[in-house]
Amino acid sequence: MKVLVPIKRVIDYNVKVRVKADNSNVDLANVKMAINPFCEIAVEEAVRLKEAGTATEVIAVSIGAKACQEQLRTALALGADRAIHIETELTLDALNIAKLLQKVVEEEQPQLVILGKQSIDSDNNQTGQMLAALTNMAQGTFASEVKVDGDKVNVTREVDGGLQTVALNLPAIVTTDLRLNEPRYASLPNIMKAKRKPMDVKAADGFGIDLSPRTQLLKVTPPADRQAGIIVESIDELVEKLKNEAKVIS
Repeated sequence: MKVLVPIKRVIDYNVKVRVKADNSNVDLANVKMAINPFCEIAVEEAVRLKEAGTATEVIAVSIGAKACQEQLRTALALGADRAIHIETELTLDALNIAKLLQKVVEEEQPQLVILGKQSIDSDNNQTGQMLAALTNMAQGTFASEVKVDGDKVNVTREVDGGLQTVALNLPAIVTTDLRLNEPRYASLPNIMKAKRKPMDVKAADGFGIDLSPRTQLLKVTPPADRQAGIIVESIDELVEKLKNEAKVIS
């Protein structure tokens, strides 16, 4: 079984995000980048399927500038067999990314596509669902457990009321939630081996897709600074401040 894992390059989750002085976008200058955490979980799950003998090949794919190859090499070090880089300097929205991934799915014919449920930069939670619609494949979102059983994959997903398990006919698309697994660290030997694994680079404009943006970024502003708290001496003082200063009670 072939497993395709789309990954995204994002600002490392440990880094405090800065906004440009003109509020035009997020400042990426000299900022540490990494694989989107949900995508890293997807890579781990695909590698575990291969280690269990269920999957025969794991393919990582990323869309973006040449710098994305750094994250693809990380995915290779984590256990992916080969990588595909769809190169573009454009900032693509979720629909255009899904359309490019659709072309990759048509070329590679994977039995399973595993991707993060969302990225920590845009937080759209759209690409997996759009890809499922474009490819007409079954989908299981917010997965906390994935079990392949013959020609089906059982996906336990987190919903408001608890857990729901759905049986999907393969080929299928699964989006990962945080509790699916704990990603491993790439060892130094595997990092060295990743340099020799194949990476196919393709131009995004060679797929015959209109990549014109459908949304426009108008402004980016940082969250408002929180005011320091105060210590009150009594319940009466607390009630007075909530009533007259915060105006949250009447």
